[in-house]
Parts: sequence; structure tokens; C-alpha cells
Amino acid sequence: MANEKITSLAVAELAGVSQSAVSRFFTPGTSVSKKTADKIRTAAAQLGYRPNILARSLKSGKSRIIGLVVAYLENYFYPEALERLSASLQKEGYHVLVFMAAPTETDVAQVVQEILDYQVDGIVLASTEMTSVLAERCEANGIPVVLFNRAQEDPRLSSVSSDNRTGGRMLANLLVAGGHERIAYIAGTESALTQRDREAGFREGLAAAGRDLFAREAGDFKFEQAQTAARRLFNAPQRPDAVFVANDHMAFAVMDVARFELGLSIPDDVSIVGYDDVPIAAWPAYNLTTVRQDVEAMVRETVAMLMGAMANKLDEPRRTVLDGALVIRKSARTPKPI
Repeated sequence: MANEKITSLAVAELAGVSQSAVSRFFTPGTSVSKKTADKIRTAAAQLGYRPNILARSLKSGKSRIIGLVVAYLENYFYPEALERLSASLQKEGYHVLVFMAAPTETDVAQVVQEILDYQVDGIVLASTEMTSVLAERCEANGIPVVLFNRAQEDPRLSSVSSDNRTGGRMLANLLVAGGHERIAYIAGTESALTQRDREAGFREGLAAAGRDLFAREAGDFKFEQAQTAARRLFNAPQRPDAVFVANDHMAFAVMDVARFELGLSIPDDVSIVGYDDVPIAAWPAYNLTTVRQDVEAMVRETVAMLMGAMANKLDEPRRTVLDGALVIRKSARTPKPI
């Protein structure tokens, strides 16, 4: 029997159950008895039946699809986060469509408009921002949007992020306490609130200790640009003795330049710290001191926020800010015990 001609009625007849039982079996959030489920599963497998998701969405008005937009898969933080997000959303009975977008307003706008054509029930934006026009369009269509690892001032958007400002202050305190005198910073994408908060917290921590930033470069959250920024810093007449790099992905590039191109010892010649605590940060090759973002908690909050919004249980958008944790390894000098 050709697969496209197989209907739920055929499955019901072979299984000896009602058509409504077959429908409940294949509908997320509903259930049938174990005995009935076993009959339907066996019959569906024998016939090669799969439910028509698109037809069901037309009937119910719900696609059970979540659009997930990401810009930085080369950053190790996002593959792990997206895997967990996808798994959590699938447990809630949703299908996940992943879209890649360059972190520019124009590209994000094009991708989000494409997502809306799929009649998605919700959207998660990871490492990207939403324009006010698109936010208005999503609101008008009743499609909730949650920003993951980002925040915006737009009152229509919910978001889940880390306390980046406090994380920046923690790293400043660590480097000052380690006896560093020439403390530099390599920024991420200048327009990103994540970047701005990390730098602001870092500068606040230095200022509280009576220090100013020794030098500053920008890496735009990209590996190659971080390498270039590191070369400019370390080839200056007087190089820094410590560098906070705005995320781990760039910090690895900076460490590679320092050690393998310039022959510097970490942390004897220069301390380097990052942000995110991606799995590679713990590898002996890097042993990176960093601030850990609680990915599990961020995913849990994002999914809960999206489910609440889609069920109309949120009176207004929410902004959740989660604490980070300082993870001390071997890439930075630490205060000597008294």
C-alpha cells in the first residue's frame, strides 16, 4: 500500500480500535491505554503509517512547530544549548526547525519572515536580536518570541540570559587580586547587550579597585578576528599582563596566538580569562578560567517561558537573568594564600 494512501482509518481497522483512539495516540499531550497503544503501534508499523502533521495543523490551527534561530554555531556554547533546547521542546510535543541567520538586522528579518511562513507556534532567537517591526508583526500574529542568551529593551519580548554584568565584575576582581597591573579586554560584537554588559561589569570591577582598562580590542565574537585582536595587543610596545576575552570561543584564539605565535607562557607571562565555560574550556590544552553560564537552567527557563506564552498564561513578557559561576582553572594567576 502506497504510504500516502494510508489513513488513520486503515490503522484503526487493522488494530481493531476506533479512529479516535488512533488520533489520540498520535496527538502529543493525549493518551490511550497501554493495550490500545501496543495495537496501534503494531498496526501503524505494519502499514508504514505516519500521521499527516500539516493536515492536522490546518485542522487545529496549531503547527506544533517551534522556529529556532541561531547565528553562531562555530561558538561551542550554542551547539550544546541548541541540542538541549531541541530535546526539551520535543519532550513537550513540538517539532523544531533550526534556521541560521547572520547577526545582522537584515538577515534576521529575512529569516524570521521565512519562519512565519511555516505557521510556527513560537520562536526562540539564540545569539540574535529582533527588530521592532518584526516584534510587532509576531505580536499581531499571536506568536510568542523568547530571546535566548540575549536581552533587548523592547517590552514585547521575553528573554533568558545570564547576569553578564556581575560575571564581568567577578573576573575583574580575580585579575586585580592576582596582582595584574596591565589588564586588557577583547570585546565581542559591539551592538550585543551581552557584550556591553560584560564589559560594563568588568570596567566597574576595575574602577572599584582604582584601576582603568590598560588596552581594548574587538573580536566580534569571531575566532579569526580575535586572533587579529590578540596580535595587536601582544605586539604593542608594552603588552598586557592579563586579558579578559568576552567569550571562550575567542579566548581559545587568543591563547593560541599567545603561545604558538609569540611564545608566551600562560599564565606566567599573561593571564587569559573567558566567559561561558564551554566543554573545551576544561580540556588540559586550555584549562581556561571563565564564568560558567548555567545552560541547563537557561534552557529550562526558556522552554517554560515559551510554553506559558503559547498557553496564554503569561500576562506580560518576562526577563529572566540567571547567576553565573566563576570557574577557576590554570589560565590565570590567582591570589596567593596568606
